[in-house]
Amino acid sequence: MSSDLVSISYVSAAAEPFDDDRLHDLLAQSRRSNHEHDLTGMLLYRRGRFFQVLEGPLDAVDELMTKIRRDPRHTDVRVLLTEHIDDRRFTEWTMGYEPIGIPATPAPEGFRDTFDDLEADDEDASIRAVRELTVWFRARTASDD
Repeated sequence: MSSDLVSISYVSAAAEPFDDDRLHDLLAQSRRSNHEHDLTGMLLYRRGRFFQVLEGPLDAVDELMTKIRRDPRHTDVRVLLTEHIDDRRFTEWTMGYEPIGIPATPAPEGFRDTFDDLEADDEDASIRAVRELTVWFRARTASDD
């Protein structure tokens, strides 16, 4: 296996809606597999859309991305950012997870939804959203300790 560490951030659509039980099963399976393959990362889910950051050895990340693209639970897999990294950002998470709630009221005019920016045709907006959501997730989970 390659020892080069990489981080891949991608979005995908759920082929069918995921309820809490299906998400729990997916997370349990992912955490076991990621532990076995020296992978870490985070997963966000909202309105049938996944955003995931995977990090680990290049070969292991590439192998998992091939499986994800073939997984019938995912459609429209789109890699947003691939980076070589010196250090992991999610060392404590074989797969950290945070559900993202859906606001009950419409957003104020001019409000920018970072999760929606992941779907932007503008590559810079997508990369900015990856970075913002990664920082948000790490800060949120750190404050839960």
